[in-house]
Amino acid sequence: MAAAESGILADVRTFAPGIMLDIRYATADNFTGRPVPGYAAAKCLLHRPVAEALARVEQGLRGQGMALAVYDCYRPTVSVAAFMAWAKDADQSTKAAYYPELDKSVLVPDYIAEKSGHSKAATVDVGLLDCRTGTCRPFDMGTAFDYFGPRANTGYPQLGPAQRANRTVLLAAMAAEGFENYPMEWWHFTWRAGELPDTAYAFPIE
Repeated sequence: MAAAESGILADVRTFAPGIMLDIRYATADNFTGRPVPGYAAAKCLLHRPVAEALARVEQGLRGQGMALAVYDCYRPTVSVAAFMAWAKDADQSTKAAYYPELDKSVLVPDYIAEKSGHSKAATVDVGLLDCRTGTCRPFDMGTAFDYFGPRANTGYPQLGPAQRANRTVLLAAMAAEGFENYPMEWWHFTWRAGELPDTAYAFPIE
């Protein structure tokens, strides 16, 4: 049974139909180099209050000529297990793109968690888009999504002024709706920890 069909989670597009989804784990365009088990569809599923809060962030940014890019939301536990298996195997094919500064062996637990908050459906990975010219394009955030290394740390001291300003805009927009950032990754936010069931779900995204 799919998460949304189970009645536990809601599709964020129910509340923000135009939100831009770039769910890369449903494709081979991610740090594992292949589609991730559990992502049978490119959807953003979350507990309803979290989905509503994210929709409000999107609405507020749209009013300023910006928007969200949503990279990940609910993540099934089978997907987390696939990440852990990848972290332990010998495949280095994505190193240049995703973790050029680090050895693969140190990605756990700072960047890849054995038990992910995403599985509790209150954590999201998002970026910031500039839509002021009519076509939405990513702002320069200092790194791409899922770049594993110090430059992805939210407060990385060697960011350029524009990169720091862009991260500040995203942080403020998310914080205004109750999302707290994970300092190791500028894109990673969790909504009001402790206010929802502390349950890691297993059902696939379909």
